[in-house]
Amino acid sequence: MTSIITGDIIKSRTLKKPGLWLSTLKKALTTIDSDESNWEIFRGDSFQIEVPNITESFQVALYIKACVKCIKDLDVRLAIGIGTKNFEGQKITESNGEAFQFSGDTLETLKKEKVNLKIKTTNSHLDKELNLYFKLALIVMDHWTTNSAEIVKLTLERPTALQEELGKIIGINQNAISGRQKRAHLDAILELDALYREKINTLKG
Repeated sequence: MTSIITGDIIKSRTLKKPGLWLSTLKKALTTIDSDESNWEIFRGDSFQIEVPNITESFQVALYIKACVKCIKDLDVRLAIGIGTKNFEGQKITESNGEAFQFSGDTLETLKKEKVNLKIKTTNSHLDKELNLYFKLALIVMDHWTTNSAEIVKLTLERPTALQEELGKIIGINQNAISGRQKRAHLDAILELDALYREKINTLKG
């Protein structure tokens, strides 16, 4: 069993410098997995990445969203598919299986439903529950400012760092870091990640 995240950049063509979001996305995907055979950018502004540890798939989606939203006026649609992998091609887009089909099919529904994050697994009851949590979390996440997105990105990259250490990296004080994390509702979102891991673990059995 594996997890596949398929996504596309929202409003990518409105940017005067398309290279900006492309380099940001590439850097994010490389940070997640330095092996480029496990991810691919295609059709200009779409991408796919495999996350073999299925419990980490929400945090990976969260990280990609934070990276993209560090660019003003941009956002990303993300579809998580969890299931089997039946065939492994030389490129991820040539591979196949439940996880790939679930992820690809779900991304197609996101535009119609005007939702920016959704999951499909082999358990429809679990999907219904998690997608409700996602819908509620997106009320906050879709409205992150670039500052909020930056602090989420930084916190995920350095989960054990103190607020003071994070502040030194971006040149602001500890109180400002605390304020940005609160405005991003980071504690609640990390609680959702912990719950997601617990729920997704049930699929392994």
